[in-house]
Amino acid sequence: MADKKAGFQRADAAPDLPAGTLRFIVDCLKPFWGMVLLMLLMETGQAAGGILAPYAIKAIMDAVAHAPVGELEKYLRAPLLLLAGLAVAEILFSRASGALLITIGPRLRQHTTRNLYAYLQYHSVRYFANHFAGGLAHRISETAMSVNHTAWAVVCDFWPIVVTFSVSTVLLLGVHQGLGLFVAGWVLFYVLSSYLLATRCQPLAQKFAASRSLVNGKIVDAVTNILNAKLFARLDFERQYLDGFLETDVKAARRTFWYMERVRWFQFIAAGMLKLGTVYYALTLWDSGQIGVGDFTMSIGLALLIISDARNLTRRFLEFFEYVGNVSNGVETIVRPHEIIDAADARPLSVSDGRIEFKQVRFGYDPAHPVFDGLNVVIESGQRVGLVGFSGSGKSTFVSLVLRNYQLQAGSILIDGVNIAEVTLDSLHEQVSLIPQDPSLFHRSLRDNIGYGRLGVDDREVAAAARMANADEFIQAMTDGYDSLVGERGVKLSGGQRQRIAIARVMLKDAPILILDEATASLDSLTEKTIQDNLDRAMGRKTVIAIAHRLSTIAHLDRILVFDKGRIVEDGSHEQLLARQGSYYRLWSMQAGGFLPEELEAAV
Repeated sequence: MADKKAGFQRADAAPDLPAGTLRFIVDCLKPFWGMVLLMLLMETGQAAGGILAPYAIKAIMDAVAHAPVGELEKYLRAPLLLLAGLAVAEILFSRASGALLITIGPRLRQHTTRNLYAYLQYHSVRYFANHFAGGLAHRISETAMSVNHTAWAVVCDFWPIVVTFSVSTVLLLGVHQGLGLFVAGWVLFYVLSSYLLATRCQPLAQKFAASRSLVNGKIVDAVTNILNAKLFARLDFERQYLDGFLETDVKAARRTFWYMERVRWFQFIAAGMLKLGTVYYALTLWDSGQIGVGDFTMSIGLALLIISDARNLTRRFLEFFEYVGNVSNGVETIVRPHEIIDAADARPLSVSDGRIEFKQVRFGYDPAHPVFDGLNVVIESGQRVGLVGFSGSGKSTFVSLVLRNYQLQAGSILIDGVNIAEVTLDSLHEQVSLIPQDPSLFHRSLRDNIGYGRLGVDDREVAAAARMANADEFIQAMTDGYDSLVGERGVKLSGGQRQRIAIARVMLKDAPILILDEATASLDSLTEKTIQDNLDRAMGRKTVIAIAHRLSTIAHLDRILVFDKGRIVEDGSHEQLLARQGSYYRLWSMQAGGFLPEELEAAV
């Protein structure tokens, strides 16, 4: 659906997350408003209890100064009770606020993480191809944590400081108007200056956050490909490559931290001015008899408390804008328009025949350079079709468009006469199975990975699918059998073993349309023959599309489409195409070891 207010489209099932940083933070807090307001009340009590302590000290000093001999205890009773009450109130309010924070904090982080991940799920294949998986995971984690920190900075840091400054100003105005106005003027100047200095730091903090995410993504990418680095003896190269990004991160950090250091110079100088100014002003008033010893003591105590909170205020402003920068960075990366979404009136796809038709399809990853321009082709129900052609000829793009991984620029793709742009993506993917050339597995058990094809199946059905994929034997030989973990992306398994697990998973799914992208390329000839026979039985009357570079694997199919630069240049059975002695015949005659050459020059 299209978000008219925000001006961009998002998937119906995705959370309705705002694209603005402040609105995003407020949206995350919505389920917790009641408890947040209660926390504000507790923080108000805590701050008031702390800042009123100098007032109690003033009352004690006045009592000491004016109590007749022998009656000090009587005069001190009320001030001491006030001081004790304020101390108890500060403890109770602060710990109540702490308990609320413990209750809300993890839930808020969970809520934010869940929503960001749910929104991320609906981005397109193109989006994920342009971002590091590790970088996206880091953005989600850092954004969720920064939402927490931002909220607590307002509730637990800024709000108590507002209370402290307000109560202090009122108390000092009660002592002497000039003294109160002096402190109030200093507070106003300091807060505004701190805010302006901190806002100038926000872009630096945001760049620092982006730099950290980039470094994290590069490290994940390097660790994921560590075997390649070892095989090519490129460990030194990878360290040097990472050093370049680490150096950029160091420079971003230094720019941020040096700016913060300059801000701290301002903070210490301003605090010193308040301290000396308040002491001097209060001494002058005391010397002239305009204030008493209790008022003098309270003024100095309040000034010291204000200075303490003011120093923290600058640091908290800087941290606050760093957190806001992190949230902004995450929102800008993740809360983007979804490229592929369900139409407003999309309905579930129900495949009865499996007939696939391309009608005047125009598509290009860059619209100015189309891969297909006016492509028309029909794959009949139950037909098994092979796709051949040189690399870049359009085979994988053809399959990606059937899966609706990309949006057409023109034309339509129909399954059983229904435009796939008018059905829900989930229902389309439920009706189509894909066995990729390089399958990726979850770092879960073999049972979980195979059972992913159809959730809720029993162990007997999982084992049956594994036997069909010729995987049961090597699974049984593993220490934990079907409970064995496969490692990240299936790294603990060989390429052939991963492919067999992927085949078992798809066999269990049993969708009416089956796409094979070099599904047996990683297998030895004997295993391939066994699995191919099982695949042929599993195909039944399914509609099958198979991409192959080894032409012998598709020669037995009903039909073969020969692609060349986005056009289908030949269409027929293996025997028909050989008889024509055209493009397919040349490929069949000249392929090396049963595989297609990469380029035309290699085939002639």
